[in-house]
Amino acid sequence: MAIITLTTDLGDKDIYQAALKGSILKLLPSVNIVDITNSVAAYNIQQAAFILKNSFYYFPDATVHLIGIDTVFNTDTRYLAVKYKNHYFVGADNGIFSLMFDSDPDEIFELNIMQDLKFLHFPLADIFVKAACHLAKGGSVAEIGLPVSDIEKKMNLQPVIEKNLIKGVVIYIDSFQNVITNITKEFFNRVQQNRRFQLSFKRNETINHLSWHYNEVPEGEKLCLFGISDHLEIAINKGNASGLLGLGLGDSVIIDFLDQ
Repeated sequence: MAIITLTTDLGDKDIYQAALKGSILKLLPSVNIVDITNSVAAYNIQQAAFILKNSFYYFPDATVHLIGIDTVFNTDTRYLAVKYKNHYFVGADNGIFSLMFDSDPDEIFELNIMQDLKFLHFPLADIFVKAACHLAKGGSVAEIGLPVSDIEKKMNLQPVIEKNLIKGVVIYIDSFQNVITNITKEFFNRVQQNRRFQLSFKRNETINHLSWHYNEVPEGEKLCLFGISDHLEIAINKGNASGLLGLGLGDSVIIDFLDQ
């Protein structure tokens, strides 16, 4: 069965999400629509990129991922269909693709589907839906767009190495209020080289042990671990780490590596 996923900032209080799904079902009634999330903060492409980057590969090959972030009509913004690791992504060329992908896409096409004037302010339910349904039915990308060689570039904030420490920042807070940093497992291991460490953050809080799972510490205790995204998380077992530890987006974390 064809699959189209949705990652949008449409929320669930207005008509927009319903209009989007209805438009898809009109063109492709048999499609399986999967909500990755419709609760991205408005226009927040960094948040959407983090969620989609860490979830798309759980879906079967040829899944079409429709991205509805900052898609209002703009004559200066291209609409793209991109193939990457046997998945298709349809969205605005506003930098989100460069934030999601670790390597160059396999194919990039600028959509040349005619805009329906009655959807001028809402191309997500028109051009994007037509492209997503075409690809979900097995259609060729070349039939709906023209090949291009580049995408809009935006850079993720990278952790910094200074002597025996890593300086990172909080990039995401999940629904459980776990605090996710921009320090990946691969980056941490490359710098650590089996040395002991001390993780420091606000309020002079420290952690010096990596946990494998949340229940490794008593309820209410803080911990750090590499979660499902392979990014370093700061959490409280069955607690609100962001609120209780005072950590928000953009806050700094520091890892000191100690000689044996």
